[in-house]
Amino acid sequence: MIYSDKVMDHFQNPRNVGVIEDADGVGQVGNPVCGDMMSFYIKVKDNRLADVKFQTFGCGAAIAVSSMVSEMAIGKTLEEAMKITNKLVAEELGGLPKNKMHCSNLGADALHAAIENYKDKQKSQEKGASMAVNIEAHEGCACPYCDGPIEDEDASYCQACQIELEECSACGGIIKKGDKTCLHCGASPAK
Repeated sequence: MIYSDKVMDHFQNPRNVGVIEDADGVGQVGNPVCGDMMSFYIKVKDNRLADVKFQTFGCGAAIAVSSMVSEMAIGKTLEEAMKITNKLVAEELGGLPKNKMHCSNLGADALHAAIENYKDKQKSQEKGASMAVNIEAHEGCACPYCDGPIEDEDASYCQACQIELEECSACGGIIKKGDKTCLHCGASPAK
């Protein structure tokens, strides 16, 4: 198998390896046939990828692809990064052997999954913020599950759906007591 000098360089000296602990988005993909696994972590600032890190378990081509995808993505807007295709990655690396083309699929797919994860989190946060504003506007009297009245002054019980409620420690939204994740922001409320 003959690899280009660029593939060998990115395999032997991969860029942006690691984890972003407080990542804004995380994407993970794998190919059960070959065993390659890729995880991408992104940090977003002003709609641009301010930082991209990856962890890859796989062959040399998979590592080179991950490194190249991270290099291609940093500094791009989310929209530009979503246009990074498997074909572009392979071309940027100077080509890949036919039996290793699936690796370029994984790299672009993992990046796209991280961006989608970030967008999903943003939607959840926006929904949580609007729900919190809605609850404040109704002075805490509307249940976020059924819109029924909350009779208890401390907003801890919904008379209509008869559930106990509590405040999410992450976003301040009202959630069902004991829920594992907040329906507004997706966070795990602190216990």
